[in-house]
Amino acid sequence: MASKAMIPFLVAMMLLSGVCNTLLSKYQDLQCVRNCDPEDPGKIERFSQPVIQTAQMFIGEMGCWLVVAGFAIFRRFSNKDAPLLHGGYEQVNSQDSTEVDGDDDLDRALCSQEEADPIRKPAMPNVEERTPLVGWRVFLLAMPACCDIAGTTLMNVGLLFVAASIYQMTRGALILFVGLFSVLFLHRKIFLYQWSALFIVVLGVAIVGLAGAIAPNPQGQPDPKSLTETAMLLVREASHHVKTAAVSVGALQTVLGVLMIAGAQIFTATQFVLEEWILENYALEPLKVVGWEGVFGFLVTLIGMIILHLAVGRTDAGRNGYFDMQEGWRETTQHRSIAVTSILIMISIGAFNFFGLSITRSVSATARSIIDTCRTLFIWIVSLGLGWETFKWLQIVGFALLVYGTFLFNNIVRPPLKACARPRKPEPLLEETPIEHM
Repeated sequence: MASKAMIPFLVAMMLLSGVCNTLLSKYQDLQCVRNCDPEDPGKIERFSQPVIQTAQMFIGEMGCWLVVAGFAIFRRFSNKDAPLLHGGYEQVNSQDSTEVDGDDDLDRALCSQEEADPIRKPAMPNVEERTPLVGWRVFLLAMPACCDIAGTTLMNVGLLFVAASIYQMTRGALILFVGLFSVLFLHRKIFLYQWSALFIVVLGVAIVGLAGAIAPNPQGQPDPKSLTETAMLLVREASHHVKTAAVSVGALQTVLGVLMIAGAQIFTATQFVLEEWILENYALEPLKVVGWEGVFGFLVTLIGMIILHLAVGRTDAGRNGYFDMQEGWRETTQHRSIAVTSILIMISIGAFNFFGLSITRSVSATARSIIDTCRTLFIWIVSLGLGWETFKWLQIVGFALLVYGTFLFNNIVRPPLKACARPRKPEPLLEETPIEHM
């Protein structure tokens, strides 16, 4: 079928847009904006505007409205012979000869198209019996948008201090907070094997952070010839480099960056739980949810940028800092590489939201977890190829634990012990499929 043939394309585009977003953000952070004399690298100042990068993300999310408008135009002008697809109604020839409302028939017609065409699923209305999210109720989406502002800004600051792959791996801590908040606020049940999976994820994040802090030089290490020798090498690297990294400013910045990225997942998990609560009670197309959050997020970010610029950014202490809105605008507009990457970041975010929503509503949550793992792996490989970071054995261990813990939690792999065996139909943490976010 043509619909099934589209799924590999959607997967490829989701991976491409997701990988490009993280790499473009890191590339933007590496651009020199002042004191760019290569003879004195210690004085080089690079682009450090995490708040502007947050605004870029929301502009990209607002781009989902273009897709919504495109689908609306397509529905209006296609299939003119079928009145159900442009708001009309038909007389149902039954024994009662009752009229059926055109909007209900439209929903059923679109639902049947949804099953056949995965690329349209993010723009399809929810036909379940829920209150439409219209009017003043739309402002409920401002709550998850504010959580998105806090989480994204913290992650953008953390990305300034860590490699792109460590940034992406540390974001795996999200599953820990989603699990905890789902139990506390949504009254979901987590089984023993899932608690152990969360512990494994935390251990994996800690090891990834340690790998970034000690930053060993792989060229100076002998190639291990066996599994035992590999384990000995890891222990030797850890004991040697922890001592030297403890007093390193770069190591402290890396640890700070990892903590900020991991802490940002608290806000992201809160955002997911709020979205879950809203979508359990109200009906709205997924793309419109992203679009409205983009609108609210951008407005709140813009107001916050103005206030922080007046309060902090224009002072002597805050000049050229994170909240100097005037300097951030100057750097974005006067440096071509930053301006171009800003546009590409907006496009990649919009594309990731659309293709991600298409995948999660066409395949399964299992496929979504595997795609996220591939995304992290590709970011790591490309970063190594570009020379942005060095190969770290310890990072492999942390990444492997992250993948195993995530797969175990999402029921992709079986628990190792029979006592931890999962039930036949484990209760999902989020009944609604989470809205895609970067």
